[in-house]
Amino acid sequence: MRRLAKIVFWGLISVALFILITNVWIISTTSSQIYNEDDIPNNDVALVLGTSKKTNDGRPNLFFVERMSAAADLYEKQRIKHLLVSGDNSSKYYNEPRDMLKALGDLSVPASDISLDYAGFRTLDSVVRSKEVFGQKSITIVTQKFHCYRSLFIANKFGINAVAFAADRESAIGMNLAFREVLARAYAVVDLYIFQKQPKFLGEEIRLEIR
Repeated sequence: MRRLAKIVFWGLISVALFILITNVWIISTTSSQIYNEDDIPNNDVALVLGTSKKTNDGRPNLFFVERMSAAADLYEKQRIKHLLVSGDNSSKYYNEPRDMLKALGDLSVPASDISLDYAGFRTLDSVVRSKEVFGQKSITIVTQKFHCYRSLFIANKFGINAVAFAADRESAIGMNLAFREVLARAYAVVDLYIFQKQPKFLGEEIRLEIR
């Protein structure tokens, strides 16, 4: 029993160290690519990462509201020309890209300057598909700051020249979500460097009509 306890103890220490090291690695290598002011570099395309428009209890999701507002602001200020909205489309009752298209339309972004990616099931799928399917080698990622680090880390691994705009204004990340994101960063390293994970769907290239 004592030997088993030691194995479990050192196993837990090893896992904790791996999680710590991978989080430090991801944050330290991407922090300089995150902006929240007007000095963000211009890009033709912004990749807007999807999330549910409502919380589980039916209230508006501030993460969704902030991402749409930030994307529309970048467009209005001509920091980007085109929006690629990428998210989950798992059923006819849940369609993140469609919800983002409507919200952006309500913020005066013309539909002609918005493209929809219905296969953005995970952050990795959305980021990689922006290059492999939609042909973008340089993008501006729009999401909350805690999510920017992992998104940029994936972009860097796949040779995408990316910056991120932190959409945070009023939202606050809770302890549960913060812990999940810490684990997600560690898992991203496993996905990229051990399993060499690819998006669930790729397919033929889709050309964006950038004006």
